[in-house]
Parts: sequence; C-alpha cells; structure tokens
Amino acid sequence: MTNTKYNSSSSFHPALAIANIRNHISVTLGMDNDKYPMWVALFTNHAKATRVLNHLIPSKGKEIAPSPEDDKELWEILDAMVLQWIYATVNNELLKTIVEENSTAKECWHRIKNIFHDNQHSRAVMFKQ
Repeated sequence: MTNTKYNSSSSFHPALAIANIRNHISVTLGMDNDKYPMWVALFTNHAKATRVLNHLIPSKGKEIAPSPEDDKELWEILDAMVLQWIYATVNNELLKTIVEENSTAKECWHRIKNIFHDNQHSRAVMFKQ
C-alpha cells in the first residue's frame, strides 16, 4: 500500500468527494447484531478506496498522525470526515456509546472494536454454559 501524503497543493483528495457515506456503506451497525464483520469489511474497503485507511489502522510501524511534510489542516479535516462516516453508519444506541468529545477516528474505531470483541467473548461464554 502506498503512503498517502496530505498536501493541500496536490490534487483533490478522493475522500472529500463523498457526500453520503450511506450510499457506500449500507449496513447499519448496532449493539445487538452480528453485522460487525461485514461493517468492518465494507468500511475498511471504502477507507482504502478513498485513501484514508491510515486514519483507522496504522501502516506497518507507523503511528496514525500527520508527518511533518503532511498538511496538518487537511489531515484533521479528513480525520473528522472519517469519524463522521463512522457515526453515520451506526445506530443511535451504539452512537451514544462511542461518541466522545475531541475523539479521533482511530480512537472511535478502537472503541467499536473493543465493544464487539468483548461481546464475542461474552457470547462464547454463554454458549458454553
């Protein structure tokens, strides 16, 4: 995967062309459903296609943050956009659980991941009883 540089003087960033994320990710993630694996697959694929996957998952050995040569303002705009995409593809119950002031897309992504990984462990324990 190529390293995405954020530079406002370069060409238009593809993520900025997305007017309605629900046209690309039609699954609504909720606390009580088993759509998490499908939602993750659709979301990460879309993030790859729009060159913002690094806002959710770091490249090998790299932290998720703008490098000195990146345009910090554009990076922050894109991160806020990815965060809004997350918020727009979850139901209200889950949204109340994951929204935090001044959060990054990566932090929110990990909160969701932790919720569903904890739920998988709980379900496994229930089935063994």
